[in-house]
Amino acid sequence: MASGLKQWWGMGDRTGGLLKAGAALAYDAVMPGRRVRSAFQDQARACATLGSPFTAVLLWLAAERLDARDRVGRAILHWPGGAGRDALALRFAGALHSLVLSGEVPELAALYPPNPMPEPDRLWDTIEQVLAARADGILNTLASPPQTNEVARSGILLGGFLAIARRAGLPLQLSELGASSGANLCWDRLRYRIGHRTWGCPSARVELAPEWRGRMPDLDVPVEVADRRGCDRNPLDPNCPMARRRLLSYVWPDQTDRMQRLSAILEVAANSGVSVDQADAADWVEKRLQVGEPGAAHVVYHTIVWQYLTQGARRRIRTALAKAGAAARPETPLAWLRFEADGAGKGGLLALTYWPGGATVKLARADYHGRWVEWLAEH
Repeated sequence: MASGLKQWWGMGDRTGGLLKAGAALAYDAVMPGRRVRSAFQDQARACATLGSPFTAVLLWLAAERLDARDRVGRAILHWPGGAGRDALALRFAGALHSLVLSGEVPELAALYPPNPMPEPDRLWDTIEQVLAARADGILNTLASPPQTNEVARSGILLGGFLAIARRAGLPLQLSELGASSGANLCWDRLRYRIGHRTWGCPSARVELAPEWRGRMPDLDVPVEVADRRGCDRNPLDPNCPMARRRLLSYVWPDQTDRMQRLSAILEVAANSGVSVDQADAADWVEKRLQVGEPGAAHVVYHTIVWQYLTQGARRRIRTALAKAGAAARPETPLAWLRFEADGAGKGGLLALTYWPGGATVKLARADYHGRWVEWLAEH
């Protein structure tokens, strides 16, 4: 076992140690893929912090042991562009989890949750065998960005939608960027427990109950959705078993509550009639902003999408929103609601820009997987 992982594994807290301390492995100047290995380490630390010790171990092992002499290792270690921006570590973890979910690699599935945490050497030896035997399929999966349709983020967005409905006093026209299977387009069809209060559909199959910190949003605001639509570069049909498996594969396998919640919301999305267009986000929002629903407040929103867009796409989206915002009136308002990483504190930031006026408000900080929400706004 390489010294870095051995040191971490031998500590009492297997999800902390080396990762939480932020220690890096010492590679010499000729070791291939140093930046990729560093990106895998960073993601392993994030997984440990976000409550997935299994995925943290898997990615730390990959950072130490990926070998440029085999096909998959060579493709990863010589990845063009930024491995961090492309979420390459999540692609790798998702590719392996997808094979486990398929039932095609029982030898690897036997080492995955809910089974006990395996010894690192045994886990990596099995992964190496799978990488060699399943190289074509793994490389094909690595070519596509991850699809993390985390429905718990609706528990973060809820306060924003309520704030918009309260201010506008109108039905909402929903336009989601990076909507994947449309799970978070169905946010009003779920049940929420916010502190001692509840909101939403009493008979919903999915209940979201984030740990709520700070003031409560106004849960008594009536909300009506007049229209809902989303876009994604690779939308996934919740009615398709292969698409469901792909979505589930990007949920970390030791987080069974997330797996169960996603399975349930995919059933909701499959029967919702929600449309997700296959389109580039910038192209789509430019056209979508020209389609106003009469008597509705248009809400453009997204969650953990911004980091995957190019600078050019971000600029076009901002420009399109500002142009449409300049034409907004009290009877036809426009809102831009987004939950994204901002590097300014724990979790991400939920922010709202509202036109007419174009003022931006920081509504909340929240855990990336919706485990807690700290409300910052007055309502």
